[in-house]
Amino acid sequence: MQEYILALDQGTTSSRALLFNRELQCCAAVQQEFPQMYPRPGWVEHDPETLWESQRTVMIEVLRRADCKADRVAALALANQRETVVVWNRRTGKPIHNAIVWQCRRTADRCEALRQQGLETRIREKTGLLLDAYLSATKIQWILDHVAGARESARRGDLLCGTIDTWLVWNLSGGTRHVTDFTNASRTMLFNIHSLQWDEELLALFDIPAGMLPEVVPSSGLSAACQLSEFGSHRPPVAGLAGDQQAALFGQGCLEPGQVKNTYGTGCFLLMNTGTVPVLSRHGLLTTLTAQSRPGAPNYALEGSVFIAGAVMQWLRDELQILAQTPDSESIAASIPDTGGVYFVPAFAGLGAPHWDMYARGALLGLTRGTGRAQVIRAALESIAYQCGDVADAMQADRGRPLTVLRADGGAASNDFLMQFQADVLNCRIERPACMETTALGAAALAALALGWQTPQNLAARPAARIFTPAMSPAVRSRLLAGWHKAISRAAQWEEPASGT
Repeated sequence: MQEYILALDQGTTSSRALLFNRELQCCAAVQQEFPQMYPRPGWVEHDPETLWESQRTVMIEVLRRADCKADRVAALALANQRETVVVWNRRTGKPIHNAIVWQCRRTADRCEALRQQGLETRIREKTGLLLDAYLSATKIQWILDHVAGARESARRGDLLCGTIDTWLVWNLSGGTRHVTDFTNASRTMLFNIHSLQWDEELLALFDIPAGMLPEVVPSSGLSAACQLSEFGSHRPPVAGLAGDQQAALFGQGCLEPGQVKNTYGTGCFLLMNTGTVPVLSRHGLLTTLTAQSRPGAPNYALEGSVFIAGAVMQWLRDELQILAQTPDSESIAASIPDTGGVYFVPAFAGLGAPHWDMYARGALLGLTRGTGRAQVIRAALESIAYQCGDVADAMQADRGRPLTVLRADGGAASNDFLMQFQADVLNCRIERPACMETTALGAAALAALALGWQTPQNLAARPAARIFTPAMSPAVRSRLLAGWHKAISRAAQWEEPASGT
């Protein structure tokens, strides 16, 4: 009996595989980190083949740990880091360059040049996105411009490109399927979210041949057949496919307009379901497509992205080496009453929504002789909540009503100190689910819908496991937020734009 969905959660710093049963309960999980590459300040890359091998390894390992034979897998589901791009040769299957990661700022000047040409409004009208190096289009263009012979190969039809979902499905299917879903397509700055097609005008603007781009398929549906040798003659379909944040929105059951979730991962991503109408933000948010539970029914969300969240704790652990393991941050932060006036602005990759400052850089401010390790760690944790607070303020302004509930998930959401501080800063209730793996759960749920195992109503009915309510006085909240915005202003526009693109 085929009774499991194998969900792949391919993130920015690790690949995960989780096995879900028919009731969408997680039965086993395996995670493997992979190397991050920083060839220049502000540049971030991944080795696509190493990334694929890490994902393949955890896939097989999770089946082994669960003592689950491959033929018991009814379907695969995939959620992935978005905007990160790979360009590869369609004949050899080999990448022509490292993947350029969503955090990478190498194309900031190209974006600025397009903005100076007055093109941002047109791009935003078509895609719902702001001009930023965060998104995929300028990354693909950079690879074609900087790898010898790449542009000529692309024009001959020898090259393919895609976000990480596309790269993984290509490998899972043995090079037979070149696809992406609507959520990932909507993050490229090449996809028209109104016509639901790759946009010819934008492809011409970025000089990207249409033949490089994948077929766009629904998030829930049979999009490819897995042809890995480890599965023998069994060919389970890829039945759920979505960008990680839209997968988490679906996994949190935010299926009605006005419902909001925040995923606390490497970055933080707040999404508000806005229903069937795309809302153009007036306060620095993006408009994006959500995962679809059925074909031909586009649904939209407002999104605000915080580039550095959980990654700041990894930085304290790996680069500064003042934190043995990231879960220790909770008890350390709670051991002191406050930061002593210290603020940490983790703008290692610039600032995302609602600031959109590609040239901001990280800053540690308010230091005194009494500042120690605990104050720095607590300030880093608080910075995650402050950044999310800025996004939530923009979301509330666009919607015209206060935020009353935020559904939280992701690794850092298990930190009780952070969740309570977030409730205090936002002055709203935080709901944390029993299953924290909502990104993988959302992808698995999309597959379950395609298989007929679940309904959207079942997903929406899942209760919260813990609720955090605000306990901070308005005076303290105002004082802390004033200090945070002062710190943000100090880190703004720190880096000088380079000449050229």
